[in-house]
Amino acid sequence: MGAEIVGHFQIEGTVVKVEPLGNGLINDTYKVTTAEADKPDYVLQRINHAIFQDVDLLQHNIEVVTAHIRQKLEESGTTDIDRKVLRFIPTASGKTYYFDGTSYWRVMVFIPRAQTFETVNAAYSYDAGKAFGHFQAMLSDLPEQLGETIPNFHNMEFRLQQLHEAVQADTAGRVKEMQPYLDEIERRAAYMCQAEQLYREGRLPKRICHCDTKVNNMMFEENGEVLCVIDLDTVMPSFIFSDYGDFLRTAANTAAEDEPDLSKIGFNTEIYEAFSSGYLESASTFLTPLEKDLLPYAVALFPYMQCVRFLADYLNGDTYYKIQYPEHNLVRTRAQFRLLQCVEAHFSASK
Repeated sequence: MGAEIVGHFQIEGTVVKVEPLGNGLINDTYKVTTAEADKPDYVLQRINHAIFQDVDLLQHNIEVVTAHIRQKLEESGTTDIDRKVLRFIPTASGKTYYFDGTSYWRVMVFIPRAQTFETVNAAYSYDAGKAFGHFQAMLSDLPEQLGETIPNFHNMEFRLQQLHEAVQADTAGRVKEMQPYLDEIERRAAYMCQAEQLYREGRLPKRICHCDTKVNNMMFEENGEVLCVIDLDTVMPSFIFSDYGDFLRTAANTAAEDEPDLSKIGFNTEIYEAFSSGYLESASTFLTPLEKDLLPYAVALFPYMQCVRFLADYLNGDTYYKIQYPEHNLVRTRAQFRLLQCVEAHFSASK
């Protein structure tokens, strides 16, 4: 099956093996091995069409972004560019995806002798901050406007609207028990929606962001040097807070996002400072003073947003996020709210 799909793409070499690669939660990924030593291996992916419903837009975004980064690297005299930016292989028709009647597929060049890390420590957090800031900087002058691959993905007003609709419907009869959390959420709502308000006032720009900034969304050279940013499906216009705040929501949390013991949850300031240092080192070239001033807001925004999303799903009867037990979304809600409180306490104390 895999080799047959790969045959629709203009690859070099003879396919000898197609086997599962990695443990991604969204797309199905396979490594394609070729027989010839002088030909590259490839990565084959089945795109999750349930999440990315406009595959043409998705791939167009990725093509524009990778072409722009490739041009920047060429202009700077960078060598070994195929290790520094993803390269997607076209089909005979010129598209970078193939539809087999049921699923959408794409192929990219496999980057050999590269690795990803799951561990978050200060050193990797600094590297991640620098890499994602550099990624945004290279795309800050992108001449073409991209589309939203997941509309309203990090729109706080939209997420609150979803919560209000869940409260109104009270499908699972859980609103009464969650009223204390609902009150806390409403108390912060105006502050947390300030990005959308500032955007409407013309004071805050939207930029091209990765929107899924995890340390394992970077490829590292064997010597520890960052090669490139990967997993580009969510690259789209957003506030810079998407890349800055979302990384810290997971990386600077001292526990898992569904930790039931709230005493284990805290805000890791070492991770925060390392990531911020790396990010500002590479992103300061294009950030406005207001964007820099609002970075602490971004750190609070993402646990707040995720708390709202988990709570809305809990009130709706657990229809969106996969749960492992009946109170899973409730535990997630409490854990994210606790992280928010820890973030607020840190910035309150540092004033």
